[in-house]
Amino acid sequence: MAQQRRGTRTANRRKPPPPSPRSRWRLWLRRLFVWGGAVALLLLLALGTSVYFAARSMPGYSTLMNSQVGQTIVVRARDGSEIVTLGPSYGQWLGSDEIPQVMKDAMVAVEDRRFYSHFGVDPIGLVRAVFVALRDHTGLRATSTITQQLARNVFLNSNRTIDRKLREAVLAMALEAKFSKAQILELYLNKVYFGGGAYGIDSASRKFFSHSARDLSVPEAAIIAGLVKAPSRYSPTADVDAAVGRANVVLDLMREQGKISASEAAIDPGTVKLEAESGQNSFRYFTDYVLPQLDLLLPNNAGFEPLEVWTTLDPALQRAGADAIRANAPGGAQGALVSLDRDGAILALVGGTDYVKSNYNRATEAQRQPGSAWKLFVYLAALEAGYTPDDEVTDEPVTIGGWSPRNSNGRNVGRINVRTAFAYSINTVAAQLGNEVGFSTVAGMARRFGITTPISTYPSMVLGSSEVRVIDMTRAFAAVSAGGLSIEPYGITKVATGSGEVLYRHQQPRAYQLVPDYVAAGITDLLQTAVNTGTGRAAQIGRPVAGKTGTTSSNKDGWFVGFSSGITTGVWMGRDDAKAVPGLQGGTAPARAFSDFMRVAVRNRPVQPFDTDLKLPEWQLEPDEEWMYGDPADDYYYVDEDGNLIEPAPADRRPQPLPEEGVAAPAPGDPRAPAPVPAAPRAAPPAASEDFLERATGRDVGNAPRRAAPPAGVQVQRGSQPPGAP
Repeated sequence: MAQQRRGTRTANRRKPPPPSPRSRWRLWLRRLFVWGGAVALLLLLALGTSVYFAARSMPGYSTLMNSQVGQTIVVRARDGSEIVTLGPSYGQWLGSDEIPQVMKDAMVAVEDRRFYSHFGVDPIGLVRAVFVALRDHTGLRATSTITQQLARNVFLNSNRTIDRKLREAVLAMALEAKFSKAQILELYLNKVYFGGGAYGIDSASRKFFSHSARDLSVPEAAIIAGLVKAPSRYSPTADVDAAVGRANVVLDLMREQGKISASEAAIDPGTVKLEAESGQNSFRYFTDYVLPQLDLLLPNNAGFEPLEVWTTLDPALQRAGADAIRANAPGGAQGALVSLDRDGAILALVGGTDYVKSNYNRATEAQRQPGSAWKLFVYLAALEAGYTPDDEVTDEPVTIGGWSPRNSNGRNVGRINVRTAFAYSINTVAAQLGNEVGFSTVAGMARRFGITTPISTYPSMVLGSSEVRVIDMTRAFAAVSAGGLSIEPYGITKVATGSGEVLYRHQQPRAYQLVPDYVAAGITDLLQTAVNTGTGRAAQIGRPVAGKTGTTSSNKDGWFVGFSSGITTGVWMGRDDAKAVPGLQGGTAPARAFSDFMRVAVRNRPVQPFDTDLKLPEWQLEPDEEWMYGDPADDYYYVDEDGNLIEPAPADRRPQPLPEEGVAAPAPGDPRAPAPVPAAPRAAPPAASEDFLERATGRDVGNAPRRAAPPAGVQVQRGSQPPGAP
């Protein structure tokens, strides 16, 4: 036993002690260093190999000089006539010794201050960009060097993907390995895009200053260098102040880097002599809207081959629309117009009174309050809920959740029908209807009809407090004109190469029935009355017209949107700074512009009476209480909170018939139970009284059960068939 204990003690003495925490940390650090170094070495080897082969396969300098960047695009109207030709404009090629030193200094200062010291990629700039992004919790900003920009412009596209950025970096290092800094800068300055179709500094100098780039002054060089970041935003022909402001940033950088003196580091806008802009008109609003869509419509391998783009634009209507806006817009105000054919084809698109003075597209980009034009969605929701144009409503003071709307004339007229309330745009009735059907239901209806901007569900939303785009409102009215079928605006019908190969052809999307046809007929009845006897009388054109005016508080916005003979047109007027425009109302200047345009637009089309015969479904005419639920054989579908159609509704989510006599009603929480209605202080009464509805229908409306509530975030919609059913 003693000998065994001695052996155990000897073995214990020979066992090494466990490593300390510090030793363990050093061990892992050494392993990390070794393995990290090995991985880094392999990556460097792979990178070096990639750069070597890229440099070997890269074209020679003369080939790169003669390669063209950009693409010539011929835009054609619906009749085949040429609207405009867009594409690259090249000036003379200037050798490195012909380019003014101030132009080189300006470009290096603003685009790549370490151009002469890096190897194509700027590690310092990249580390700094990452640090700023982490510090300020913002996205990683662009850090492309001049060499990377040249590689992208010559060899790649502008897709912002990791793969493209990696290839850009490899090609930039290959350029640096194959060519000198002077050659790279010469290539860059002769190929970079400066806006307006101008490629290279000589083309830009001739376009903006009417002389060769050999004679550029310090201010002119700074303006041209400042264009690279955003050619359209800083174009001196579009916004001199923006161009000069950007140029002053360039001059400050040049002064900091010792390239110019302090006295040269400022520009007086009055001393900048610009070439007058020519050849731009209202057609450019349309081309500016549709041409960016080519990036989505065309395959990635389309290349730089010249293209012909066939569009839906009608040149005569485009000119008529521009003339109507210019002739009717009040002094100091702007205007916009969108006109759609019955299939959604854009016939005319005017984004302002003068494209040369302002290329901001108010038809597709501006978001403005629609005023009473928004009541389209309020009354659509009411008609879908069971109202008809002849139903009686009450114009009386009302308060909803502390909000008390007033009519524009400050008076109330008492008992009227729905048709009259809409025609004269009575606010109190719209508020009662919105409260009765639910403000979220009105918002869902607007989403359903194509409104893409944020929508408030506060009570005041029924009077048009949510901002919208002109093209979206026009789309909504076009869907009504189509009998409640969905409409998708489009401007491009075909894209072909110069050799005739068709790259894209428009295919009409499947149309969905947004509301039943009797609801579309009912709202058309209301819209027609608004033009015949209501606020839109100035929009009459001698044939049936249906439409709605819109005026916002203090006359900041005026709208008229309507349709006739299959053409739907929306007009907006107001100031860009949203200041009041004296006398501006939807029924004045916008309605007159609509009339002037539509007289031209429909003159070659047959007169088309509106089908406003309200053929109500049987479930609204039956004498029993099941009229509240509809025909159980009908299909139902839902619209989610974003306006997307869900088809068809699952059977377990469809409204259920009334319980038979003696059967208990659905328990709370059951999907068949009525939707809870939140209490509101001094809630508004229904627009139509229960007494009136009981006399009109012969039913006890007060005890009539509600329809089953749809799933959360979903509005129920009825139709004889689910959308898209054969």
